[in-house]
Amino acid sequence: MASKDEIRSSHRARRAALPGAAIDAAAAGIARHGLGWASGLAGGGRGTFAAYLGVDAEPPTLPLLSALDAAGHRVLLPVCEPGLELSWVYWTPESGYARSRFAPIQEPVGERHGTAVMLDATAIFLPATAVDFSGNRIGQGGGYYDKFLAALAGLSGPSGGASDAGALPTAAVVYDTEVLPAGSIPAEAFDRKVDAALTPDGIVRLR
Repeated sequence: MASKDEIRSSHRARRAALPGAAIDAAAAGIARHGLGWASGLAGGGRGTFAAYLGVDAEPPTLPLLSALDAAGHRVLLPVCEPGLELSWVYWTPESGYARSRFAPIQEPVGERHGTAVMLDATAIFLPATAVDFSGNRIGQGGGYYDKFLAALAGLSGPSGGASDAGALPTAAVVYDTEVLPAGSIPAEAFDRKVDAALTPDGIVRLR
């Protein structure tokens, strides 16, 4: 079995070699299928979705964010904090950006919210470099989302009881070739499984 670093490195190289036309087509497919998944989960109403802005060779997500906003959904984007923590800012197409202090990305400017904001969320779109049909995910290697998902699993609601936030539906955004056979990705104790992959060709149920 290949290591996470080996899988991550090979997929990043393939992503970097994609032509512009393929990236544009992927952006449109991700937006269309992602909006369909989100709207289904919201039951025809307006939901709140945690997502992220794909950068560099990552699958493009800006059209997805815009589609969610245009459909009336609320969108949360992450901000990297000290100690591998994530905070969250409500995003609209008019939002400004600032360079992150901790990662080579642009982050939204606005009021920051802690993990508890997910108590009002409908689902989460996650960054990934690969997933497998066991629900295992390889992220970017920074550790932010591993810590966030662990905190989410332990989140408690106002009454002190277990919150549904720990069971929020999750979809990792990847290219079609990055959905691997079950058991392809090494799983570690701190890993949290994801429910689905969002690819340019559609939603793939993983478990």
